[in-house]
Amino acid sequence: MKNLLEIKNLVVEYTATNQENGCKTFVKAVDNITFSIKEGEIYALAGESGCGKSTTAKAITKLVPIKSGEIFYKGKNIINHTKDEKKEYPKQVQMVFQNPYSSLNPKMKIGDILKEPLDINTSFSKSRKKAVIKEILNDVGLQESVLDLYPHEFSGGQRQRIAIARALVLNPPFLIADEPVSALDASIQAQIINLFKELRKQRHLTILFISHDLNVIRYLADRVGIMYFGKLIEENDTLSIFNFPHEEYTKTLLNSAPILRT
Repeated sequence: MKNLLEIKNLVVEYTATNQENGCKTFVKAVDNITFSIKEGEIYALAGESGCGKSTTAKAITKLVPIKSGEIFYKGKNIINHTKDEKKEYPKQVQMVFQNPYSSLNPKMKIGDILKEPLDINTSFSKSRKKAVIKEILNDVGLQESVLDLYPHEFSGGQRQRIAIARALVLNPPFLIADEPVSALDASIQAQIINLFKELRKQRHLTILFISHDLNVIRYLADRVGIMYFGKLIEENDTLSIFNFPHEEYTKTLLNSAPILRT
């Protein structure tokens, strides 16, 4: 399999201002990391809160500025995209956020939420849009009756299915899932995790899965990168990471996680 995404020496900095003296300090949220994701695989970024996982995802989706480094998608550097490539890139890379309630507009019906990306990014006819929406609803396990309802009328698991449907309605090949199950009950978590596995097969997706839950990662991911204070300190296939970790921090992280056996 060839690489779909390549990140080289990526640095993302945030600026903090001291309220007393006005001095600015710079914090490297992502500190010179390099890794790649192959077509069709699920690559997981793991680590404690604040280690830079979500910032990495936001850099890939251009939600935060990059201080230095390169991000290649299908062999092209997204930082140097042409005007047409800049328009096309958001259709290729979509993101599912941690909290489905805050990521869905509470004033819009589900039908409008799912139709909006198609209205903006395609010239599909009304009938084609309806067909696309019907197909994606079926793929995420929802009925067409949801289209006339609002986000607050659903459970957390149902809202996350809607958020996943919105991310996939343009049929992107690459999906970023940023802590997509951490806000859900354990039983619902299992359903959403299995949904990601099914969608990967059905839609030939490549997924960057971000989580601090090692049991979820162990079940879902093909390869794992461990982040610590903005750095990528260890990377390997999932079996090797869990059974033969090299870094002391990785061993500590694994030892701190409860082991679920089935």
